[in-house]
Amino acid sequence: AQTRAPADAVTERYDIQTLVGRLRKTKAIGFFTKLALKDQIDDLKDRFRRFHAREEVTPLEQLREHFNLLFMKVITLLQDGDPALGQEIAKGREILWGKLADPGEFARL
Repeated sequence: AQTRAPADAVTERYDIQTLVGRLRKTKAIGFFTKLALKDQIDDLKDRFRRFHAREEVTPLEQLREHFNLLFMKVITLLQDGDPALGQEIAKGREILWGKLADPGEFARL
């Protein structure tokens, strides 16, 4: 029998769609801030789409910086009003980055 690495188990438990749903419902972030975050997330996803299509000239390291800043912004916004959600999202930082940076994983998002 083949056993999975612990990282695989973490990846399986990290349900992005569920966390997105919780983020939409949380009262810790106001409506207009959620709209602004959605625009920033959509912009970042579009930049990754262009990067993988070789239409974006921004280096991956710079996209990582944008990802980190946006990620920390979300965690900070949740810090006081919904710390459990913030911690849950924070656990998957590298999982999310891996899905964005890998062309195959990105296509499945």
